Amino acid sequence: MNLAGKKALILGGTSGIGLASAVQLKALGVDVIAIGRSEANLKTAADAGLKTRQADVLDRAGLAALFQSLAPFDILICAATGGPRANGPFLKMDLDAYQASFQKLWGYTNAVHLGAPHLTADGAIVLVSGAPARKPRVGSIALTSVGGAVEAFAKGIAAELKPRRINVVSPGIVDTPMFAVSGDARRQFLQQATNNFHLPRPGIPDEIASAVVLAATNPFMTGSIIDVDGGWVSP
Repeated sequence: MNLAGKKALILGGTSGIGLASAVQLKALGVDVIAIGRSEANLKTAADAGLKTRQADVLDRAGLAALFQSLAPFDILICAATGGPRANGPFLKMDLDAYQASFQKLWGYTNAVHLGAPHLTADGAIVLVSGAPARKPRVGSIALTSVGGAVEAFAKGIAAELKPRRINVVSPGIVDTPMFAVSGDARRQFLQQATNNFHLPRPGIPDEIASAVVLAATNPFMTGSIIDVDGGWVSP
């Protein structure tokens, strides 16, 4: 994709992987709008030199109005978590919490359904899933289910969207604000979570963002899943 004069909307673009993707695309000359819910994160994105807008991916009316106001655009990236994530053994899990984990999927489907009509003819959508969708771990059934649904959705919808494209980036453990713990507890958690990987460390947002940029800008990719996980899914 020739990036000259292109416009990108990034949902969840005010923190973590979304913010890193926004900064990288802006550096390539793309007109980027970072979209998020949190006032604090919106300020962080603005301080990084990005244009920002506030929206919630679960608010269909608000999202539709936002897309209408910013149309047309060439790239739509969805990195918003949508809401809480349930963890732990399924048989001991609060089923309401498990169901709430799918808010990520509903946010993504809202974005694609409402945003795709405003994409340019050669436009692209990128969704973010997660390595548990490809190689589950005990206690990660909610992440596995939601990530798997995101990937199946993208593969299934690719034919309907053509010639517009849709791809998925699947990260492993990434050191982002998603992990609420800090200090030694944070370092120990991230070390223990990754010590069996081929690359035994957490990723950083910029490493995932480079794959997001690839998926958004490579004109010969659609319906693809890109693993950037330090070897999580490798045998």
